[in-house]
Amino acid sequence: MPTTAPARRKKTSRRDDEAPLIPILARKVREIEAKSQRGKLGPTNRVKFQVIAFLVREERARVKADATIADAARAELLKRLDGVATILAKTAARDTSLIQLLEADQATSPVAKRMRRDWLLESGAELAPEELIITDIAPVAAPVVPAAIAERQVIPPSIEARQLANPFLAPDLTPRATSTPRRRLDGWELMSPLYKAFETGAGGAAASMELPPVPEYDHISPKGLEVMVHQSRFLESVRAGHRTFLLADEPGLGKTAQSVLAASVANAYPLLVVVPNVVKMNWAREVERWTPQRRATVIQGDGDDIDAFADVFIVNYEILDRHLSWLSAIGLRGMVVDEAHFIKNLSSQRSQNVLALASRVRESTPGGNPLLMALTGTPLINDVEDFDAIWRFLGWTTGDKPAPKLMEKLDATGLTPADKAFYPEARDAVISMGIVRRKKKDVAADLPDKLIADLPVQLDDEFGRSIRQAERELGERLAAKYRRIIDARGDRGLAPGEIDDDIVRLVALNELEESKAAGTGGDNVFTMVRKIGQAKAQLAADYAVQLQRSVGKVVFFAKHIDVMDQAEAHFAASGIRAVSIRGDQSTTVRQQAIDDFNGDPAVGIAVCSLTAAGVGLNLQAASNVVLAELSWTAAEQTQAIDRVHRIGQDEPVTAWRIIAAHTIDTKIAELIDQKQGLAARALDGETLDVVAGEPVQLAALMHLLRQALGADA
Repeated sequence: MPTTAPARRKKTSRRDDEAPLIPILARKVREIEAKSQRGKLGPTNRVKFQVIAFLVREERARVKADATIADAARAELLKRLDGVATILAKTAARDTSLIQLLEADQATSPVAKRMRRDWLLESGAELAPEELIITDIAPVAAPVVPAAIAERQVIPPSIEARQLANPFLAPDLTPRATSTPRRRLDGWELMSPLYKAFETGAGGAAASMELPPVPEYDHISPKGLEVMVHQSRFLESVRAGHRTFLLADEPGLGKTAQSVLAASVANAYPLLVVVPNVVKMNWAREVERWTPQRRATVIQGDGDDIDAFADVFIVNYEILDRHLSWLSAIGLRGMVVDEAHFIKNLSSQRSQNVLALASRVRESTPGGNPLLMALTGTPLINDVEDFDAIWRFLGWTTGDKPAPKLMEKLDATGLTPADKAFYPEARDAVISMGIVRRKKKDVAADLPDKLIADLPVQLDDEFGRSIRQAERELGERLAAKYRRIIDARGDRGLAPGEIDDDIVRLVALNELEESKAAGTGGDNVFTMVRKIGQAKAQLAADYAVQLQRSVGKVVFFAKHIDVMDQAEAHFAASGIRAVSIRGDQSTTVRQQAIDDFNGDPAVGIAVCSLTAAGVGLNLQAASNVVLAELSWTAAEQTQAIDRVHRIGQDEPVTAWRIIAAHTIDTKIAELIDQKQGLAARALDGETLDVVAGEPVQLAALMHLLRQALGADA
């Protein structure tokens, strides 16, 4: 749809009259620079980066060709443009995926064209009519099954029987809008302001939509069960007709039960539930428990033994790709994505599969209003743009701009991103689309406290000394690279002892990329942390044994299999029966281990993988957690602890983090704690400072380098 921006009169009240666009570009590039320092740029800021790059080229060509500009003024303007270009280059050095964007010589997408137009108008430029009117590209419906995975599609025999039994889906007779009305905000770039509204915590309140009051009677729960107050209010919203939700309750507040009952209230069957492999069986149990009148089937492998006539289909992310064809054709009326932060990487096939299927569900549901739910207690990992994929899944945005319903809400504010009051209003508008966020302390007052206690341990043996030596050698190797770069370019005015943070980041980023490519070969940040885990394994296992003997059941988390193996051997030698929950187990074996831990008094310890058992499990038979190894993200640590600290827990929960003193382990623990501020500000309305959003691995390497240079104690 074409959008037009009004022409503006040229500004003449500043010393930048000869090139009024340059200060605008300088401001925009500083915003991009600040954003990149907190992690990789998201889609919107990548477009902004690209637009700055080709406007710099356009402006440089204009300045060179303008004969009315004096030579001295021209030299000054070109110097300032070079400054903007230098910042672009430094930003691209931090995130090498931006380098290709520097090569673009024109605005191609409607979003890029609007940015270019708006900035030029802000500078007072006079644009041709064809530049004022921006026409959206008509969306092309992408196939649910990409050609690359078409040959992997399977159709279970029982599905063919279902399709033969009812070959026709119910026709959708809902009137469709023939055109989208023009809105006042159509000409504005809105995604960056929406992210900014959450990043700054605009408005200050918790990010949770207004929910109806608790109904007088519970007409939902099956006999013998009762929903909690916060769950009941959520379900009343579904009963009132709301159909898209980011259910972001803190882990342990019963999101699975709420989703199962929401499907029943909305009659959203057939329902597809996409989950991590570890919780497939638990979802089937919850469907049977809360909606016994409905049948659930778990899709394993090629789905040869599924119940094609079931109401609820449960599939894990890893095998969804081979079932896209038949799932898109059976008339799904609802879709739930559990641990929705798993789809935050839009370039992954996993995310693309989920988004394509959700789009198909919207298209095929009568009225175009299916039940779509994204469940995650930790929607933000590194940056507010982690919301992007979830908002797309729910149909709130297209990635480039808000979808019509959200646009209508934003338009109704009567404000634009140029107004400071727009940001709290915009945040509220997104929240009203269906963000539901409740904290344990607010809705489960009877839930016991949670404490994270650090236990520093000394690695005094030869292994520990070799780890500290390897850390020093890695720091010195990084420092040598830093010094070579400084020597090659000159100090450029650095004071004695001053460190160039841009070069520190560049060296650390290069080391991180090389480490990822090298895997476990040689000494790098990943092998270092693994060695620390191995060195701590016996000490952590011994502490878990002492805990188990004094307080009862204990959950022991580790990241690496060899650490788990060492711990299990120590528990067996100590006469303690333990169960193991790992990623390579079958669903049945894993569920049996969970049941044994929760139900068998003879089982004292559950040894769990941080990645495979950190989501969706109920292990509240224990109230003590031992974290033998640290995670790379705050969210992963929180999820692990909340396997125990959840509804049904009646004891105070303590998580014991085993930290290797005088090693990089200590810095990683500090960085993880600092990361907690992002969700607190964006979702919970707290006014906490949020530290730079770079990955913990990168921040840890930068710390080692600064330490080697004598900057960090």
